[in-house]
Amino acid sequence: MTNTATVRKVGNSLALTLTDTLKKMDLTAGDEVYITETPRGIEISRYDPDFDQAMEAARAFMKGHPNMMKELAK
Repeated sequence: MTNTATVRKVGNSLALTLTDTLKKMDLTAGDEVYITETPRGIEISRYDPDFDQAMEAARAFMKGHPNMMKELAK
């Protein structure tokens, strides 16, 4: 799905109006989003990519040490 937005000048800043896109993402005023630069442009997501990467590493560690995790769960 591709949407377009126009860059506008607001005071000394530039702004994009993404109302339809943000509604589809179920975002409202005050919600935090993460902006990641990619080789193809930018990605806006609700989730922190660094946190996702850390969770994947934690899952891999726990899977590799099941006996230790069982002991810690006691």
